[in-house]
Amino acid sequence: MSTLSIIIILVAVVLVLWAVTSYNSLVKLRNNRENAFANIDVQLKQRHDLIPQLVATVKGYATHEREVLQRVTEARTAAMSASGINEKIAAENALSSALAGLKVSLEAYPELKANQNFLQLQTEIADVENKLAAVRRFFNSATRELNNAVETFPSNILAGMFGFTRQPMFEIPQESRAQLDKAPDIQF
Repeated sequence: MSTLSIIIILVAVVLVLWAVTSYNSLVKLRNNRENAFANIDVQLKQRHDLIPQLVATVKGYATHEREVLQRVTEARTAAMSASGINEKIAAENALSSALAGLKVSLEAYPELKANQNFLQLQTEIADVENKLAAVRRFFNSATRELNNAVETFPSNILAGMFGFTRQPMFEIPQESRAQLDKAPDIQF
């Protein structure tokens, strides 16, 4: 066997090993992202379970806030029926916006804010929202790692060949960003 043949075989073996390693790395990153979203799904399920209780409690006080309550209920239904990570992200962003609108309208009901059931639900929802924020950060980190691997050379070559594409982050919807920029009202 000539030296040239040995070099060609070695290069081929190195390329095959690189391809297998790169492909396996991309699969692990994709699975890590999907696992991160499964963690989000658990928190979203808790959130979806709490919303009907919150709506029912508020209905007794806020009879003229039907439109806001209906928007929350419709957004929850859409979020629960969404399939696929990207569709769920969009539906959950709509639900977050609807819940933000509900929070704003509830400020007009001081007697509701003192109701024990409402306070407990509000605490539980705040807890779920905090957990959601944590798992969203993990999901976005996993998504960033996958996107980096999909877009950087040389792994982008294999990513394109095997259908790995850039994936969206779980970001705050644009309409909610304005509310976050506003300073909170503090009342004593």
